[in-house]
Amino acid sequence: MKEKEVSDSLVTMTEMVLPTHTNSLNSIFGGVIMSWIDIAAAICAQRHCQKPVVTASIDDLHFIQPVYKGWIVNLKACVNFTANTSVEVGVRVDAENPIEGETFHTASAYLTFVALGEGGKPSQVPSIVPVTDEEKRRFEAAQKRRQWRLERRDYFSKK
Repeated sequence: MKEKEVSDSLVTMTEMVLPTHTNSLNSIFGGVIMSWIDIAAAICAQRHCQKPVVTASIDDLHFIQPVYKGWIVNLKACVNFTANTSVEVGVRVDAENPIEGETFHTASAYLTFVALGEGGKPSQVPSIVPVTDEEKRRFEAAQKRRQWRLERRDYFSKK
């Protein structure tokens, strides 16, 4: 299976916060942002794997700043790490106030996807090749997160 670079599957997605996305404070529901994160990450993972993928986990989702009605939300997703049948995708969410011309980091998350093959069974994924210093840093950090995820899974499966 051919290795791939991070740049091969990058995703940039833009959304506008509409009234249906907001709560009584005119700020966006966290679940809407979570949905957009999952979509951007799934597109990224599917591009990398070139096969169907399913979300296995979402961890370390942190909301940093509120996002208000009429603002623009930019999501950037990239593959940080690959294992045998899974990929970790990191997503950064920035909100843009188009009236003030300011951009704010509003959320970040890490998602794990499993690639599916014949009969919906987990299927091998291409390896990721980090090229830049930043990609290498994210790769190493993702290895640690994967280990923590596996430890948590083992811990909770015994209960």
